[in-house]
Amino acid sequence: MLSGKPAGVKCVQLDDEMRCKIFGHPDRPQVCGSLKPAAGMCGDSRDQAMLWIGDLEKATAPAINIPR
Repeated sequence: MLSGKPAGVKCVQLDDEMRCKIFGHPDRPQVCGSLKPAAGMCGDSRDQAMLWIGDLEKATAPAINIPR
């Protein structure tokens, strides 16, 4: 995704099992490699981890400027 991935949109590099198709590849975005899993973000299940990443996406989404 050349201009970035909007919050809430599945990355085009995820396969049907939600695994990164370019893991370890030099074209993998730097932000993906810099995100280090920790107990607080992963929780006890995949569902908890997905909630955490969704909250992170919302918190870091650019502001939408609506012309007046």
